[in-house]
Amino acid sequence: MTNVIDAEHLSKDYVVNLKGSSLKGMVRSLFHSEKKIVHAVQDLSFTIEQGDFVGFIGPNGAGKSTSIKMLSGILQPTSGKVTVCGLDPAKKRIQNAMNVGAVFGQKTQLWWDLPVRETFEVLRRMYCIPDDVYQKNVKEFMDYLGIEAFADQAVRQLSLGQRMRAEIAASLLHDPKVLFLDEPTIGLDVNVKVSLREFIKKINKERGVTVLLTTHDMQDIEQLARRLIVINHGEKVFNGSMEELTKRYAGQLRSFRFTLQEDAEKIELPERMVPYCSITKDGLHVTIQYGDPVEVTDLTAALLGKYKLADMEIKGPQIDDIVMAAYQG
Repeated sequence: MTNVIDAEHLSKDYVVNLKGSSLKGMVRSLFHSEKKIVHAVQDLSFTIEQGDFVGFIGPNGAGKSTSIKMLSGILQPTSGKVTVCGLDPAKKRIQNAMNVGAVFGQKTQLWWDLPVRETFEVLRRMYCIPDDVYQKNVKEFMDYLGIEAFADQAVRQLSLGQRMRAEIAASLLHDPKVLFLDEPTIGLDVNVKVSLREFIKKINKERGVTVLLTTHDMQDIEQLARRLIVINHGEKVFNGSMEELTKRYAGQLRSFRFTLQEDAEKIELPERMVPYCSITKDGLHVTIQYGDPVEVTDLTAALLGKYKLADMEIKGPQIDDIVMAAYQG
């Protein structure tokens, strides 16, 4: 398939002026300020194929938003190069804007004092959307997302859930080939999250829109993304499927929890298991985190042979734990 996004050795640096903490240092910085270079994104390379759905994740400050701003043409890379639909986003901003849609969860592209319906009309003129395309998209989006019910209200009067539904519809009115979603479900209730996920999935599948999603909501990633790119400190630490991520990082994330009927000074395991197990004991409550090659059946047999257990719980790796291990890894 054709690559819609190509990023090669992409980097973005910022120069920050350092100010002294004392009054004397602050005065000195007015005349001789020290500077520090912050590497927001470092040597980032990846490709995304047409119609793919990629989760672009990392902890706060990892460089996700900076990367998306370079892909959308808002920022110029310090070094490296990037193309979106064959165009350099920073050099061809207008042409690039016709190919992409973007939703930033904490910023709006809607006009605050205009009703949603009039905002859509403004966007139609800005993007020179043909009338038949515009009418088709507006009807489909309003019906599916339930926008008609508040289409004549000013944007400033909308709830967060209503505004986000309008934001996503607005970003797709001009039939973009690529959709950038930066925290699209932040602060939303469960019902709105579910409807937005289904809509985004539908757009990706039926229209072939390539989606790049950044979020801290791992349910968004688990239910939507087919591939993950994980970055930390501006660098790529993983690029692959959720199955590959789980296989790589979930080895030490299984846990066996139990309660003792009688307290024991310490929990002892067979010597062959010790290197692969981590034991935490709080009174009668014990948690053992274990990884390959230890099997839960062997672990259970070893414990039941020496201790009286009141209850037990076996827990597999959770997606949040796996992603956290990827960040740290």
